Amino acid sequence: MHRLFARQREKATKPNGVVDLDVLGELVATAYEQAERDRVRTERSINLMVDELDTLNRTLEVQVAERTVALGNREKELSAQNLRFDAALNNMSQALLMFDGNSRLVIHNKRYCEMYWLAPDDIKPGMVLPDLLRLRRACGTFSGDPEAYTASLKAMIARGESFHSSIELPNGRTIDVWNSPMPDGGWVATHEDITDRRRAEKIIAHMAHHDSLTDLPNRVLFQERLADMLRETRDGKRVAVFYLDLDNFKAVNDTLGHQYGDELLKRVAQRLRACVHENITVARVGGDEFAVILPDIVTHDDAALLARDICQAIRDPYDLFSHVVVTDTSIGIAIAPDNGSQPDELLKNADMALYRAKADGRGTFRFFEAEMDATVKARRALENSLREALMEGQFTLHYQPILNLDENRIPCCEALIRWNHPERGMVPPGEFIPVAEEMGLIVAIGEWVLRQACNDAATWPNNTKVAVNLSPIQMLSPNLVPMVIGALAAAGLPASRLELEITESVLMQNTEATVAALHQLRSLGVKISMDDFGTGFSSLSYLRRFPFDKLKIDRCFISDLSKHDQSGLAIVRSVAALAKNLGMITTAEGVETAEQVELVRMIGCTEVQGFYFGRPQPLKDIVRTLNQYLPKQAKSA
Repeated sequence: MHRLFARQREKATKPNGVVDLDVLGELVATAYEQAERDRVRTERSINLMVDELDTLNRTLEVQVAERTVALGNREKELSAQNLRFDAALNNMSQALLMFDGNSRLVIHNKRYCEMYWLAPDDIKPGMVLPDLLRLRRACGTFSGDPEAYTASLKAMIARGESFHSSIELPNGRTIDVWNSPMPDGGWVATHEDITDRRRAEKIIAHMAHHDSLTDLPNRVLFQERLADMLRETRDGKRVAVFYLDLDNFKAVNDTLGHQYGDELLKRVAQRLRACVHENITVARVGGDEFAVILPDIVTHDDAALLARDICQAIRDPYDLFSHVVVTDTSIGIAIAPDNGSQPDELLKNADMALYRAKADGRGTFRFFEAEMDATVKARRALENSLREALMEGQFTLHYQPILNLDENRIPCCEALIRWNHPERGMVPPGEFIPVAEEMGLIVAIGEWVLRQACNDAATWPNNTKVAVNLSPIQMLSPNLVPMVIGALAAAGLPASRLELEITESVLMQNTEATVAALHQLRSLGVKISMDDFGTGFSSLSYLRRFPFDKLKIDRCFISDLSKHDQSGLAIVRSVAALAKNLGMITTAEGVETAEQVELVRMIGCTEVQGFYFGRPQPLKDIVRTLNQYLPKQAKSA
């Protein structure tokens, strides 16, 4: 009997033992109702559990799916990272190796194989460093002891220190090796090819100590070498320091352009190198300034011999892009230890000697002397005063008459510049003109002379011409023709009343351009004279190239002329005859005596100029001279 029913029966039994069926029925009905309610509740609970399990299953399925996707993505990401790592590792410019705490190879890249000529299959993960070094030794890229190298490396890694070394490979490449420790006792090795860097460093070091245009040592290297040489003078050796620059170099830059100036500097550097032995330092220390160290000299003659060779080598004409350029050099020489024991002191003293060489006519050399310091200071004061003179109008013109012997008249006067210094008085042209040329002021001064001479000549009677000297620097200026036209126009002076005097040295520089400019001027009506004829090198060849209007025979042929000087008479007679045959006027310069007048008249000179007929005169006096009765002048001659 079911225990539940037994309990219900017991509850429905009366005291007398009779079962009350109604009560029992109610109890049973109640029990069924409770059972039904429990069943329904249970079923509901089960359904809820099923629903929860179903939801849980679906959630798990989603999570599993998401996790699967995530794992797949992660796997792809790791795979991509590995590919990137491999790409980065194998495309590094450096070779890379990694070793673990047991000194076994963990990873390497292909650059290592390429760098040391190893086959990729020769290197396996897990191999130890000595085995790897033996492979390299077999290829010729390692020459040491593998065991000793490894021991030294591991000792430093154990101390937490980096291990550095450099390797020179048989192909000339240089490899820089760094081994850096890792926390687990292993290390990472990087091998970098630094050949190109070393080469670049050498180039940079060379550039820092050499002139980029001429490749000569620069001032820095020059002073370093000079300091080294001077230390040896303590053993009784002597050293000569040459300081030189190019005469009229600025004119080349100003008239032809910097391309020509740079080319000239390169050609000069080549000639300087050719003048000296390999152990002699030649340097470019400034724009057109060079310096030379001549070691182990015994006497001044040793230095003088080289200085003469340099002067001769530099003055030979240069063909620059089909333009003939002539330059010269002035050299100052200081001797150590006599003139100083420090580089700066020697250069300063050599520079002073250079000033003296320039003052003495250029194209030469001078040794330093103690009194030169005062000379240099005076020269610098002159330069400063010269700049002020142009700005403050201290220049004036004097005019020297030129007499026509046949017509007994003055057809032309030569303009000669004078400097009325506020303290020194009249400064001779020979003292300041070379300085003005060197300073680059001659072009501005020359333009002033031309304009002033044209203005003055416009007031003269009898259509008298004015002769103006052109310096070589002016003649090379591309603005010469416009400048002449401007001066004539401003003065209202006909071109036929202007006579330009040039020397042969002008024609030796930039011949084509010079001749073209002369033709332009002559086509305007300007007269062209060759001054100081006979003192140059190639006078006759220049007469063929350009039809001058006048030849002025240099005073050196006239000053000693006498009836007993047959050779002198023959030379002057030949020049006069040549000029006559070429349709040119001949002017004898430097005529100072009546005998010279008669001699030059007899041998055919057309004109005379000199102190016998008149010294250079200021404007007011030359106008008075021109207004005088010319036949009377001729009689007094």
